[in-house]
Amino acid sequence: MADIQEDFSIEVMPRTLAKVDCLETLLPKGSRVYVAHIEGVEFQDMLATAKRLSEAGYRVMPHFPARIISNIRVLESWIERYVGEANVSEALLLAGSPITPCGDLADSMQLMQTGLFEKYQFKRLHVAGHPEGNKDIDPDGSGEKVRAALAWKQAYADQCNTDMAVVTQFSFDAHAIVDWADMLLEEGIRMPVHVGIAGPTKLQTLIKFAIACGVGPSLKILQKRALDLTKLLTPYEPSEILQDLSCLLSAGRAKNIAGIHFFPLGGISSTAAWLRQPAA
Repeated sequence: MADIQEDFSIEVMPRTLAKVDCLETLLPKGSRVYVAHIEGVEFQDMLATAKRLSEAGYRVMPHFPARIISNIRVLESWIERYVGEANVSEALLLAGSPITPCGDLADSMQLMQTGLFEKYQFKRLHVAGHPEGNKDIDPDGSGEKVRAALAWKQAYADQCNTDMAVVTQFSFDAHAIVDWADMLLEEGIRMPVHVGIAGPTKLQTLIKFAIACGVGPSLKILQKRALDLTKLLTPYEPSEILQDLSCLLSAGRAKNIAGIHFFPLGGISSTAAWLRQPAA
């Protein structure tokens, strides 16, 4: 299990990281830390969080949610300040959660088409992946629009000098993740995949987030776990899914899976503490 966790990343929000007094003891130096930019979060809070993480020796990857960025001028001002004040050179590009864009930008492809991330010499761009589909994009469940978007992004990656990867929504079904990753390779989408995994938390909290985030098929795994009273009363830990993934990868499946991305749904401190435990 240790090998697929070596290149792990983790996600934080400004308000949760503000409660952490000592960053240096939280995660290994050089870890990649995504800074989640959800609707209602002020850019100044995002910038301050990115600057704090950068100064503490972490690789900072802020979210750029297209639908909450009003226009290209605002986008460039964010990029310029991230680069100049927080030494940022990586970004996660995504559409974002609002259904209706607040301005001219609606998806990650439009963000790339501005050319601004090339202009400011970003070294790495990540985009979102959905092993269990995305009903907002493909209401019929076919996944065709999502696959077409990833194919477009693969072509973009081939044409520019920026390293690109796909980071997935969290899931609880290792076989579904691996089937999806293998499908990408069959479609000619070669970008490395970073698998989204939920960090340790209460099972009730996990089910709530899974429903809110549209994690469908693997939600059944959580619901089955909830029927076992001995498991219902103990915190969820991602050991089982990581072990399953490790076994599948050892068998030669999903050669594009390159790392693990942790969603610390039970708090960054508890996920970081779990990660510091000796590998099983």
